[in-house]
Amino acid sequence: AAPLPAHLQAWAFAAFALAFAIKVPLFPLHTWLPQAHVEAPTAGSVILAGVLLKMGVYGFLRIAFPLFPQAATAAAPWLGGLAVVGILYGALMALAQDDLKKLVAYSSVSHLGYCMLGICTLRLAGATGAAFLMLSHAVTTGALFFLVGMLYERSHSRRLADFSGLATKAPRFAAAFGFIAFASAGVPGLCGFAGELPVVAAAWKARPSWALGAALGVVLGAAYLLRAYQRMAFGKVRCPQDHFPDLRVREILVLAPLMLLALGLGLAPAFLMSPLGACLAGGLFR
Repeated sequence: AAPLPAHLQAWAFAAFALAFAIKVPLFPLHTWLPQAHVEAPTAGSVILAGVLLKMGVYGFLRIAFPLFPQAATAAAPWLGGLAVVGILYGALMALAQDDLKKLVAYSSVSHLGYCMLGICTLRLAGATGAAFLMLSHAVTTGALFFLVGMLYERSHSRRLADFSGLATKAPRFAAAFGFIAFASAGVPGLCGFAGELPVVAAAWKARPSWALGAALGVVLGAAYLLRAYQRMAFGKVRCPQDHFPDLRVREILVLAPLMLLALGLGLAPAFLMSPLGACLAGGLFR
């Protein structure tokens, strides 16, 4: 079929991009997400982070960019710039939070910025890394929301200031939280690193300023996650409730598959990267 004229592509792409940008959510259309996560129950937050947010990134990747290539090419520098701003803004806001659920919510804004950045590089490595990060983010952030829910169920508090010394009081909980935090922060050998590296590399080839902003986002991501873990896990034991049971068997059965996925995808990313690259090759992504 003959492609749409350029002016029609621009209007059609703008309509699709606005809808998908809200769904991602892309800065500055992200403001609904933190409050939605905070108000939602644990199951709602897990579904939102693990599935629903990915619909926006998927829309850009498989609908907006392929259907309107001329308009997408013209808009990619602007969308990529907003993605970098979202990466840094989300990370800085997460660093300022005392509510653990809000911290994880703002981390989603930052991590989904990497997905958008990978697409906006218009390179195959960036788009493949973005698709891989969609699954990686679902695994790590879904697990973090499960852990936040387990924490709140035991103590009726999500404030970081209310907790310390959980590595002594609940060592299995602290170990699981630390493992998932490392995976989300992009520690090599875990799934976050395998997705972020090709995105940053593709961003460097597209625009070095994007890569510098994304690399700073990685540093800030490690800062807010490790700071939260250090405050909760170490120091003198402090908890709003005297009775704080460690992870139960059913909770371990919920978290164990996600932890194994985080490790397996980090050690063998080619298992997904190769088919994703073959699926996305051609068109705008070369």
